[in-house]
Amino acid sequence: MGMTMHVDIVSAEKEIFSGTAEMVVVPGAMGELGILPRHTPLLTKLKPGEVRVDKTGDGGQEYYYISGGLLEIQPHVVTVLADTAIRAKDLDEAAAQAAKDRAEEKLKDKNAEFDFALAEAELAEAVAQLKAIKRMRERGKH
Repeated sequence: MGMTMHVDIVSAEKEIFSGTAEMVVVPGAMGELGILPRHTPLLTKLKPGEVRVDKTGDGGQEYYYISGGLLEIQPHVVTVLADTAIRAKDLDEAAAQAAKDRAEEKLKDKNAEFDFALAEAELAEAVAQLKAIKRMRERGKH
């Protein structure tokens, strides 16, 4: 067994994962981050997307969808503080597609009064959920 670190993925509602891992991959605001044990301490923003946890030994990989948040890295502890966190297998494709369609309609209607930034954020979140669902299907059942 290689070196490990403790990983916590939590949202405002609940803790969704707590355990040891050999690697974690997260959607950082400036690009994807791969974190290994003894990583340099870091605090950064996360964008909507998929979090991959490579569990210890032959525990396989687990996937989660987050809607954004913060990442804190300490040498042996990684904490994902997500606005919303969902196991990838629990994502609802129909709801994500409906949210994407609604956001796209809002953005097309130039005459409507609405929060443009909010509509863009809703669209980005829905697209990230759909990508996570697609990746999950390509990998098989995770």
